[in-house]
Order: sequence, then structure tokens, then C-alpha cells
Amino acid sequence: MAQRLLVIEDEPTLARLLSYNLTQEGYEVTVEDHGTAGYDRATREPFDLIVLDLMLPGMNGIDILDKLRGQGIRTPVIVLTAKNAEEDVVRGLKSGADDYITKPFGVSELLARVSAVLRRISGLAEEAPADQAVSASTIILGQLEIYPERYEVSLGGQSINLRPKEFEVLLYLARKPGVVLTRDDLMNAVWGFDYIGGQRTVDVHVSSLRKKLELDPEYVHIDSIRGVGYKLVVNKKRAPVI
Repeated sequence: MAQRLLVIEDEPTLARLLSYNLTQEGYEVTVEDHGTAGYDRATREPFDLIVLDLMLPGMNGIDILDKLRGQGIRTPVIVLTAKNAEEDVVRGLKSGADDYITKPFGVSELLARVSAVLRRISGLAEEAPADQAVSASTIILGQLEIYPERYEVSLGGQSINLRPKEFEVLLYLARKPGVVLTRDDLMNAVWGFDYIGGQRTVDVHVSSLRKKLELDPEYVHIDSIRGVGYKLVVNKKRAPVI
């Protein structure tokens, strides 16, 4: 059965170009040219991937992403953004996008990114090494509890709401607490070896994770190792209050 893609793009020529080329690759493509209509379609029907423009009438791409992830819809999303609009890229990644493409772009780049994201999602459990795959076993590190099967995290008994990629970054760090992991380690484990985006993606997700873990930094925090990468530091016992 062909994989189903939803394209939410209001520029007619680009929408036709995307639809034609993705269909030629064997995908079943649905196109919506309005943000609200695209959001409604994404919540009503199952799709394997969404190609989402950030500048849309009715509801912009960031709002669509926020609402989808807030409802627990984890369909992978590739956002389309203007050239050199780094702020849009960062906002998209923080909102839960899996990848991004800057306009203008070539058809071959688009197809490569779509294929890479779909391949990573479909092969996450089957192809990744054991220490990089999503495990069904609960991870407990002091007050930090991670439930991979449900994509849930709690710290000190309080639930922490993480985006899918934030969760996967934390999960990988938590499997090797206290060990310095390079940006390449995280990139390959979470986004896959064939991911085309840059290491900025890792930094954005780690930064967002840090803010959410500030619920109790005495229990757990992420340290930056300059020029190398990151490590998860877990204190199993809280220091006494004086």
C-alpha cells in the first residue's frame, strides 16, 4: 500500500509541483491550500508524513504543529520555510518538526528528505542498534522516570510534556547517563545517519529540553561539553536543605 502524504501549501504552482513529483515517486498525495483545512485533515485522517508550509492563510504552520503535537499526533512533519529564515527553522523544530527545507529547493532534495524521514520512522525499532532503539522498558534514574513505549516522562513525580524529538534526545542521553555524547552521536541516533539537516537541530532540541528539565535542576540537568557535545547528569539524592 502506498504511503500517504499530506501537503499543506497555499502557493498553487508549488503545490502542484510537490503533488506531481511525490505522486511520481509512488506516494498517495493529498493537498490542502489553507491552514485550517490542512489542520482539520491532519486530525481526521491518518498520514505517514506531512509537508507543511509555515506561511499559510487561516492558521500558520507553527500553530498547526503546536496543535497536532499537543493532541499527541506524532505524524512526521517536514516544514517549508523561507531562505535564511533561521528563526522560523528554530521555531519549527521546537514545535516538533522532524526536518525542514528552505525555499527555493530542488525536487531531488525534497524527495531525499521525505524518503529519509519515512525510512527513519519505519526502521526505528527494527534497524537501530539496541542502545539506540525505542525500548519498552521503563528507565528510572533517581527522580527521573522515562516510559519509552508511551513517550512519557516524569521528574520528581511531575509529568513533563516533551515533543517527540525532545523525548528521543532525552531517551538517548538517559541510556548513557554521565557519558559525553557528541552532536553526531545524537544526530545519528535520533534523526538517522542519512539525515540531511545540520547539527543546529541537535542544539535547538537540547536547549528546549533544558528549559523543561528546570522543574528541578538538582535532580537532573544537561551539561554542555564545549566543542564536544552533551551529557545527562543525574543526582539520585537531593542535597539537604539548610
